Amino acid sequence: MPDTRRRGDDLVRAIYSSALAELAESSFEELSFEKIALRARTGKAALYRRWSTTADLVLDALTDPAAGFGETRPPRTGSLRGDLMVLLGGFAWILDEPHGRALVQLITQRQRHPALFERVRELVFRPRQELIQELLGKAGTARLAAVGPRLVLVAHIESGPVSEAEVEAIVDEVLLPLVG
Repeated sequence: MPDTRRRGDDLVRAIYSSALAELAESSFEELSFEKIALRARTGKAALYRRWSTTADLVLDALTDPAAGFGETRPPRTGSLRGDLMVLLGGFAWILDEPHGRALVQLITQRQRHPALFERVRELVFRPRQELIQELLGKAGTARLAAVGPRLVLVAHIESGPVSEAEVEAIVDEVLLPLVG
């Protein structure tokens, strides 16, 4: 009988996806290696060999290029408006994906897990904020670069999926006038 167990990158990807899906559906307090292993169809030992805590696993999953957020690159559409539309539209879309829903869970639970949230801020938010700040050029302060993503996030938390029209309004009615 052939060995059908996943190993290496396939197993790690399944674990990352399972961890983010579990977190997206529950809370950080409810997240456990047991639940993640069950969802990934592997043994808990496979997780304990790689990560000492669920927080370590979640951080690795969130920064993974396939399962999480990975690297952010400038869109280079040729215009500031186009670049902002691509970045904020992509962020709005991601918030409906498992890794985006997991991120929302961590944001809403930040007071219970401040150290974890600070690492998420450093690994996920800061690189994207720096990219937006770079796109905004001389007018780009850290606070201004955070406005668009925060408005998208609040719109998502308040109303669910953020439409392209809403992203367009954020760019045209808020960001571009602030930069102008």
